[in-house]
Amino acid sequence: MLTIRKFSKIPLTVEDLIRYNSFTKEMAEFFKACIEARLNIVISGGTGTGKTTLLNVLSSFIPPTERILTIEDSAELQLKQPHIARLEARPPNIEGKGAVTIRDLVKNTLRMRPDRIIVGECRGGEALDMLQAMNTGHDGSLTTIHANSPRDCLSRLETLVMMAGMDLPVRAIREQIASAVNIIIQISRFSADGSRRVTEVAEITGMEGEKITMQDIFKFEQSGVSAERQVQGQFKATGFVPRFVEALKQKGINLPMGLFMKKG
Repeated sequence: MLTIRKFSKIPLTVEDLIRYNSFTKEMAEFFKACIEARLNIVISGGTGTGKTTLLNVLSSFIPPTERILTIEDSAELQLKQPHIARLEARPPNIEGKGAVTIRDLVKNTLRMRPDRIIVGECRGGEALDMLQAMNTGHDGSLTTIHANSPRDCLSRLETLVMMAGMDLPVRAIREQIASAVNIIIQISRFSADGSRRVTEVAEITGMEGEKITMQDIFKFEQSGVSAERQVQGQFKATGFVPRFVEALKQKGINLPMGLFMKKG
């Protein structure tokens, strides 16, 4: 069996995804501000939901002056910035030797003076190294993870960190996640028409007892399916103003407060 995973020669842009109704212009403005402010973002979604495409689009907001290191199983990202170092994992040879894992690559990037670290997908023990990188001054990191909701994303991150074999207590893992990750963007594929949309944008707000707390900033509310099997619904702000808005202002990034106002 041969599987061909083919990407367009001309990558999709922010305008394309807005036109396809994947998210709104206001949400794109918010994403741009988050990238410029160097927040750590995790894109969560199921298989085939468009996580890599969204990662490509978000990475287009990274300033061209920054040094970007990408780490992938197989090179799929299509970044246009001039200063990119691409690292790719390597499977073992027929004798079972010579493997270079994602985890090896994440550890090595920390010695390569990265302004941004982009991990194509966290699916193993490298999640721990990624969190530690986010917690030790490598702000503005981006990655994707397989999960069906932001809350599931946190549970999966916990599980992946445990796969690193460090035998850390659960509370320590959750504290690492809460302090490292700023935003989770949930993307979903609707079975009715095959459309892909950002269904939730959530901010990690900290810890409450043993639990990581989060708050939705934007949500897609589905109202039904049309006679042509088109998904109907609208993107809505929840009315919650992110905690990092003041930090954005200090960096000279001013988001209009109307962006977060609950309408209707």
